[in-house]
Amino acid sequence: MPTSQILLQYGSDPFNSRYEDVEGRSAFTLHASETPNLVIKLTREALWAQQHPTIMGPSNSYFYFGPRNSPGYVVYGNTRVNVAMAYLLRQQREGSSSRYFMSQSGKLYKWRISQQRMECMDGRNVVAVWDLSHPDHEHHATLTIKPAGLLFVTEILTTLILNRMAQDLNWC
Repeated sequence: MPTSQILLQYGSDPFNSRYEDVEGRSAFTLHASETPNLVIKLTREALWAQQHPTIMGPSNSYFYFGPRNSPGYVVYGNTRVNVAMAYLLRQQREGSSSRYFMSQSGKLYKWRISQQRMECMDGRNVVAVWDLSHPDHEHHATLTIKPAGLLFVTEILTTLILNRMAQDLNWC
């Protein structure tokens, strides 16, 4: 029976952090550059992905910011299709802290967001949970990904990080 995957987030900065599994294998990394606007590349590490044959989807995503770190767009993999950051951070009701995104497969997902915890849901089922760690821990947070979430794990990480960036930049 497939089990949930746990990734430990090292670093509190949503623009510069890394994710490792509990065995210490690098799973995802962020790399930033400014040319002239900020561009961040999220990379799913091949050695980690090889451990999980159900992983599908792109191995990279790119965050292209507008001037002065305003919302720009996201590109998955090597496609020419870009998705507005605002579209990946949609609200369905005014004042709600939940944010919705459409996966590349066309399915709607929701992030329920609080200061200490974020839950990614596909309707009624939780597919991923991000929990802030206790200050005594070496890692900043823990991301638990259910087996169903591995199918689009790069999209989960991309939208999680984007939601954290939006909080940091006071877009929401």
